[in-house]
Amino acid sequence: MTDRHGPGRRDREIESLEDFDRAVAHGDLAGHRVQSVDLTGRTFALLRTDTSGASFLGCPMQPDAAAKVRADGALVFPPVPDLPFDPYRARLYSPGELFAGIGEGYEATPDARTYAWFRRTRADGDIRASMLRAVHDDAMSDALDELLDGLRVVGVMGGHAMARGSEAYAGAARLGRELTRAGLTVATGGGPGAMEAANLGAHLAPYQDGALDEALRLLAKAPSYAPSVSDWARAAFEVRARRPEGGASIGIPTWFYGHEPPNPFARHIAKYFANATREDGLLARCNAGVVFLPGAAGTVQEVFDNATPNYYESRGGPTPMVLVDRAHWTERLPVWPLLRSLAAGLPMESRIALVDSVSEAPAALSRLLAA
Repeated sequence: MTDRHGPGRRDREIESLEDFDRAVAHGDLAGHRVQSVDLTGRTFALLRTDTSGASFLGCPMQPDAAAKVRADGALVFPPVPDLPFDPYRARLYSPGELFAGIGEGYEATPDARTYAWFRRTRADGDIRASMLRAVHDDAMSDALDELLDGLRVVGVMGGHAMARGSEAYAGAARLGRELTRAGLTVATGGGPGAMEAANLGAHLAPYQDGALDEALRLLAKAPSYAPSVSDWARAAFEVRARRPEGGASIGIPTWFYGHEPPNPFARHIAKYFANATREDGLLARCNAGVVFLPGAAGTVQEVFDNATPNYYESRGGPTPMVLVDRAHWTERLPVWPLLRSLAAGLPMESRIALVDSVSEAPAALSRLLAA
């Protein structure tokens, strides 16, 4: 994981056997961070290489190699057996990893088994389990920072209840497609509903428009993850099988709401145990703004979680906020009047907009980015 203090640390991070071999060939491992790399086949290299001040996070190695690096003064955090996840993993998840075994039913997948572990350990208050969750979440943040470095990221937030087959779902998918085609990286909360729709649109952005129409028809066969997550996920993977080379987008879900599965259309998934870390990290990384589709309590929370640093400019200048559906945000949930009052007379006033339909959102976002 990243030491976020001081320059040059990333040059000392080793996250694959190729990185390890390259570092050994060009010198020693002193001060390096080796993260979740199987070193059982690199005993000779470890025995003959200086590893003083190094840290080995979840790296399997032979006993004599482990004894030697400890004698050098390296820190060794051994792999933790019998976990359904790797707390030290160096990269974000792929949909295939989280849904491995979906053919046998969702309950057999790593995602479902990790949620079951989380519920069990959260209830018993085990400090070892809470430490493992914290280590895992920091690894997610580190991998996310590396992936998004230099990218223009736009968030798309909205409710999980938006059903496949609805016009609202199709509109959110078209939004994700248009934003991706404009060169932005779409990031969502990684769950079902509006979040899935935006990730779907991003995935199908490289294809002709008819590909999305076809996908929407296929997905409508399983409108919701309830009652069957398995059927819902299999429909998504059928779409992915037909269009495997999709555009990249990000999903940032949480096992805190583990009854809602992650959607399979985000190419990269940063899944967290701590929802507060996940929420703040998602919004903080949306440097090109956020589009808020209609939602309920969770989306309202996200609006004001995003508005607060814009109000205080605690992350620099305010970033755009586009709220979609005037009736929803002024009548059903009157968030817009409060947001507009907060922004009055401040720099963020020129960075907020309310639009009637999702089709207007890209133009509004572009206008706010230029303000």
